[in-house]
Amino acid sequence: MTKVASFEIHYTRFLDPSGKPLGRLPEFAEDPAALIPLYRNMVLTRRFDAKAIALQRTGRLGTYASSLGQEAVTVGLASAMRNEDVLIPSYRESGAQLCRGVKLEELLLYWGGDERGSDWSAGPRHDFPVSVPVASQCLHATGVAYAMKLKREPRVAVSVCGDGATSNGAFYEAINMAGVWRVPAVFVVNNNQWAISVGRAKQSAAKTLAQKAIAAGIPGVQADGNDVIAVRDAVGQALERARDNGGPSLVEAVTYRMTDHTTADDAGRYRAAEVVSAEWANDPIARLRTFLSEAGVWAKADEERMIEALNAEIDGAVERYLATPPQPPEAIFDFLYAELPPALAGQRAAVAGSTHEGGSHG
Repeated sequence: MTKVASFEIHYTRFLDPSGKPLGRLPEFAEDPAALIPLYRNMVLTRRFDAKAIALQRTGRLGTYASSLGQEAVTVGLASAMRNEDVLIPSYRESGAQLCRGVKLEELLLYWGGDERGSDWSAGPRHDFPVSVPVASQCLHATGVAYAMKLKREPRVAVSVCGDGATSNGAFYEAINMAGVWRVPAVFVVNNNQWAISVGRAKQSAAKTLAQKAIAAGIPGVQADGNDVIAVRDAVGQALERARDNGGPSLVEAVTYRMTDHTTADDAGRYRAAEVVSAEWANDPIARLRTFLSEAGVWAKADEERMIEALNAEIDGAVERYLATPPQPPEAIFDFLYAELPPALAGQRAAVAGSTHEGGSHG
């Protein structure tokens, strides 16, 4: 027999769970102080998540998907992107959206069921809104990247999905055609070990999810998803490869979902509390904080000042969100089409007319 193909999957980690460097760090991390903005964004993401869950539990927000324990993935990938790149997220990338300029109150509006939450005033308007259907955003990324290639634009489409999405046919279709067309795309798999109540081992017998890239003829790598330096480095290299006409890549970030799938889930029904408790030893925020402290660029006073500032920022956003007047009923027609079809335009006019005649749109 003749071997016709072989492959290896490489795993990247720069900080161990205790925050100790394992060797030379990438250039962007050689100055520890340069990592403070990443740390701040990770803490902001976690505290925003906690506030959003509290709002949901008190009936002031809809179903919400937390990224507790996964902040290094979402912040790490966003920090590697350029402003002109296009983020095509799933429903667990609040941290990435915040890094790219989306306002806290805009995220709250979205999760509160208000489409104005996807009409960003500050973030890149070319970024895509949250995608709740599983894996469909991967197809969108391939299409966006194909357009970039046709236009010869030095930009990259970055799609993010969970481990469960890699079991969906849309995921395979997306990476397959991305490989065929050699488009500038990066597919980030946030492997948090759980597709709602289905564990990683019950989804695939493959040793890694990164190796699924091999069938598409594109590179696949693994990174420690609890090490923000590793995530930024892996995604950054994939982005530069795509920008240099090297085609698409897949980055699997290995982490763990420390909470329920969403606020509509009860993870205690399908996994043991002691397993989750043990995973806190890999907390990405504690890991980076320890590294910064040991490097002498972060102290208790810095932490206290940051927490105070973040709390004020989040509380202010909540106040603005809760004070936002509701949309009128006819607004349901306003976020589907660039130009409303005549039939729907007539319906919109009828709804608007009845609303104004009745004197209320509550």
